[in-house]
Amino acid sequence: MWDVDHTLLRGGGVAAQAWKAAFTELTGVAWRVTPNFSGRTDLDICAEVFATHGVTDCTPERFFARYVEQVHGSRHLFAEQGTLLPGVRAVLDALDARTDVVQTLVTGNVPQVAAAKVAAFGLTGAFDAEIGGYGTDDSVRATLVRRCRQRAEAKYGERFRPVVIGDTAHDVSAALANDALAVAVATGSASMAELVLAGAHAVLPDLSDVDAAVAVITA
Repeated sequence: MWDVDHTLLRGGGVAAQAWKAAFTELTGVAWRVTPNFSGRTDLDICAEVFATHGVTDCTPERFFARYVEQVHGSRHLFAEQGTLLPGVRAVLDALDARTDVVQTLVTGNVPQVAAAKVAAFGLTGAFDAEIGGYGTDDSVRATLVRRCRQRAEAKYGERFRPVVIGDTAHDVSAALANDALAVAVATGSASMAELVLAGAHAVLPDLSDVDAAVAVITA
């Protein structure tokens, strides 16, 4: 269960700009305060943004529809302004070659935005996106992990040992709440020490040591 932002890639601020543009266009309210997006679900962030800006006449569903349209129009910028993080492609390929691993996404992004980000770097084929957990499933990240596991077991007809790979304490706590293996990478704003304190079972500086990353994920 891969997180997207700052775990697989950096989006170069493209989604944040689309978020602000969609909000102002839809509500007519000037953007005043930018929340902390890191590790949170889009439903959670949406609730904060609406409350902070005093918006009471717009639903998350309406907002997300416009947000997705904005992202669709600027999706080419992900590859231009963003970057794929070290080792990611090689680790995904190594895991994809195994018959005992199914890879998917558990991300705070809405599904369409997550898809646009991974597609920009040619990663779409690595994931069974149908079984993923997304920011429209729930405002609580731990629920995304649970939903993902349920979808995977329903689709494949077998029990899975979930592994969550992410860069924030939110990813770690969501894994622990579901008895999943929590693998953290210090490629976001959290340090290795902070991720250890959050309770991660394993912490890597990044994914550049492919053999080590695969060994930890499949332990």
